Amino acid sequence: MHSVALAVTHGTPLFELASACEVFGSDRELAQPWYSLTICGNDSADVGGWLRADVRGGLDDIAAADTVIVPACRDVDEPLPAGLVDAVRAAHDAGARVASLCTGAFVLAAAGLLDGRRATTHWAHADVLAARYPLVQVQPDVLYVDEGRVLTSAGKAAAMDLCLHIVRIDHGASVANALARNLIVPPHRPGGQAQFIPAAVSHGRDHVLVGLMSWVSARLDQNLTVQDLARHANMSSRNLARHFNAVAGTSPLQWLLTQRVGRAQELLENTDVSVEQIASRTGMGTATTLRRHFHRLLDTSPDAYRRTFRDSRPAVQPPVAQPSARVAI
Repeated sequence: MHSVALAVTHGTPLFELASACEVFGSDRELAQPWYSLTICGNDSADVGGWLRADVRGGLDDIAAADTVIVPACRDVDEPLPAGLVDAVRAAHDAGARVASLCTGAFVLAAAGLLDGRRATTHWAHADVLAARYPLVQVQPDVLYVDEGRVLTSAGKAAAMDLCLHIVRIDHGASVANALARNLIVPPHRPGGQAQFIPAAVSHGRDHVLVGLMSWVSARLDQNLTVQDLARHANMSSRNLARHFNAVAGTSPLQWLLTQRVGRAQELLENTDVSVEQIASRTGMGTATTLRRHFHRLLDTSPDAYRRTFRDSRPAVQPPVAQPSARVAI
């Protein structure tokens, strides 16, 4: 089993801790084997200021885990818990994948794991992180950043996005999407999506894009254009772009491409159909077009991706599409 160590300290906020526990600590029949979660820390750790954590391991046990997750700190202006920084550094040196949720990025930065790397944290603390650790390339306006064995997320709901991203890396798009359906959360919000949108836009089930996105998802095999989407939504292309940027933090064309590549991932994982057939089923047209976009977003080929998920789970899994909203096609 892939072991996950969750580093808990006194005052660890409840939301981020609960997100990681729900994803990695609950028994799942979606993939076998699932994860083995151990909460590591001080026996007296209180979570959320009032809930006693069920600590099963000490900080020294963190170094033995395959993946280490550091939830948010109680207060970024307080000294970091003794031993935690050293334990996280030791785990990384031993080959573990290390991820932070929200202000847990301050622990990774103190351990030197973010030096020269892109990273994010809750937008309200991004300036502090950048000022305190100038070698870190802080990106304050994204949901999460994947730098290989070091991953960071923004606060609150973005913690769940990163946890699902990790599941997607380890078990593929189909498993991650099925888990998201069980949890009633969006299956894949790209890491480059904005943390928050200044405009006051309704995101409820009556929002104009809800029906449009469902309509598009059922027609990914068709040669849809932005003009087709705007026509179906009964608005101009410019107005459609404004709605997408407000709700999804990306352009209609970038969102459409991400959906096509995501569908291609599922077909590669779960079927034996050829790359040419997958290109047709996902609206890419030709295998050459599919390979080009697949490589640009995932930095791998469809054939290599399929082999990875047909083999016996190698130690390093391929990346997952998380295009920046600022990248044009």
